[in-house]
This record gives sequence, structure tokens and C-alpha cells, in this order.
Amino acid sequence: MSKDEIKYEITKVLDRFSDKALEDILAFLKNVEDKHRTAIFNSDILQKILSEDKDLLQKLAQ
Repeated sequence: MSKDEIKYEITKVLDRFSDKALEDILAFLKNVEDKHRTAIFNSDILQKILSEDKDLLQKLAQ
């Protein structure tokens, strides 16, 4: 999947989130980026972060 396709799919999912949930997700992503600026691009680490915070992300989506 290309970068543009991935962004498109992410956008489709994010469009279903509330404004507050989107703000929280943005803050979370910025926090992760700050803490792991180089490591975030490691897909294993990103997968671990997302799986550990799956419940939180699901709650934010509601």
C-alpha cells in the first residue's frame, strides 16, 4: 500500500471520530513523536503502541 493510500484510509477512519477524540489523538501522536522521534518510524514500535492503546483509541472513537 502506498503512503497516499495509507493516508486516505487513515482519513476515512478519522472522519468518524468526534472533534474531541481527534484532539486527543493528535495530542497523543505529538507526544509519541516527541518521545520517540526516530523510533516511531520503526513499524514494530508503532504496532506495539497502537496495540497497547487499542482500548483507549476505541473509547476515544465513541
